[in-house]
Amino acid sequence: MSDVIGIDVGGTFIKAGRVDTKGNIVKELNEIPTEADQGPKHVISQIIRAVKELSPKEALPVGIGTPGIISLDRSTVKYPPNLPGWEIIDLGKEIASAVNTQVVVDNDANCAALGEAIFGAGKNIPSFVLATLGTGVGGGIIIDGKVFRGETGGAGEIGHSTIDYNGPQCNCGSFGCVETYIGRAYFVRRVAHKLETRKDSLIHELLKDGGELTPEIISRAANKGDAFAYEELREAGYYLGVGLANVMGLFDIHTAILGGGIAQAGEPLFEGVRRAIVQFSQPPIASSFALHHAALGNNAGILGAAALVL
Repeated sequence: MSDVIGIDVGGTFIKAGRVDTKGNIVKELNEIPTEADQGPKHVISQIIRAVKELSPKEALPVGIGTPGIISLDRSTVKYPPNLPGWEIIDLGKEIASAVNTQVVVDNDANCAALGEAIFGAGKNIPSFVLATLGTGVGGGIIIDGKVFRGETGGAGEIGHSTIDYNGPQCNCGSFGCVETYIGRAYFVRRVAHKLETRKDSLIHELLKDGGELTPEIISRAANKGDAFAYEELREAGYYLGVGLANVMGLFDIHTAILGGGIAQAGEPLFEGVRRAIVQFSQPPIASSFALHHAALGNNAGILGAAALVL
């Protein structure tokens, strides 16, 4: 097979690259503004523009990762968050007709899981669960080297599994979802509230010039020895670990991989995850599970999308 094109569609930017069969990005475009507020036709035109720039002389196969539920034929996108006005759109058909090539579409978290399976931390692991930690909490499940998609393509939504039915309300409408404890906005809001009574925290020093509280700031404080910041990250990891323990037990999967921005917090977060998995898993998993950092970093979206057609 020749090179392929991987497209990662986000609510703010579209990332795109040309990828060879070994997983090397041989050409990458600067981030293209999604400009989602201008509607589906405009976003689709931005994707087509990226494809044509990456393959001006030949029609290379295209993989696209996007938020939302994806049909089992891996073409139609249904109700993607952060893409206003989309509802149900056959994205694969739209792109294929414009550039005359094979197009495969999948959920962005599924793409990340597949990318890790082929090129990253899951390369030699037949089955694992991936959690991506960012604005929300995405998830992908790999079983025997293949993405598990469920009956309608919506499997793997770890972030919207309930771990406390009396917990805070989630944007999805449910209560006590994993995302309400470790999704970026929820996590920052909870820490900001507690910070009002923790005047001794190094976070105040890091924010003295009027900066915005972010997971990165909390992680920096933890790495500098701030006990409050460390405990908040460990607690967030614990909540995530409860959700992961449920998924791992349900599918008898013994490996979890964590990716996304908040996962960069490292040991405080991972300590909490491990503690919860030990506490809430049955002995076969609790005594032998493995927890890994995702390996693909900022390239996960492009490589994961490329993996769809590789």
